[in-house]
Amino acid sequence: MKITLLAVGKTDDRNLQNLIEDYSRRLTHYVPFVLEIIPDIKNSKNLSEENQKLAEGKKLLKEIENSDHVILLDEKGKQFNSMDFSKFLQKKMNSGLKNLVFIIGGPYGFSEELYVRANGKVSLSAMTFSHQMVRLFVVEQLYRGFTILRNEPYHHQ
Repeated sequence: MKITLLAVGKTDDRNLQNLIEDYSRRLTHYVPFVLEIIPDIKNSKNLSEENQKLAEGKKLLKEIENSDHVILLDEKGKQFNSMDFSKFLQKKMNSGLKNLVFIIGGPYGFSEELYVRANGKVSLSAMTFSHQMVRLFVVEQLYRGFTILRNEPYHHQ
């Protein structure tokens, strides 16, 4: 199984980007992993929230294959602790998925089209985080999940 993380907009903070790259590298020791950045919508300040979500949604949908299993990182999604998230990853691997795609939307969330296409939603927290920080949290939790599955000493109970 391959894991893809799709995110809208670049990460401005170099320190944050370095951490994302570090955990992405670590993660590739366990599973093929790709972080794809979808460019911000041009002139988004001139668009309504709904129109911005629609434009981002169209760009994101172009990156998804019909066979991909799509999980939206959404505040209304299912919350996991790290142990349960590792079990979630194991179930996805056992199901024979070719590509598990996690999507981080833009500042206003997802278009209705993306909600319809998605196979599930996961929430990292009831708190709100910047989209740039969420990238780090997702990659770190993916890495943590695989270390748990391999009984490696990264995660402590």
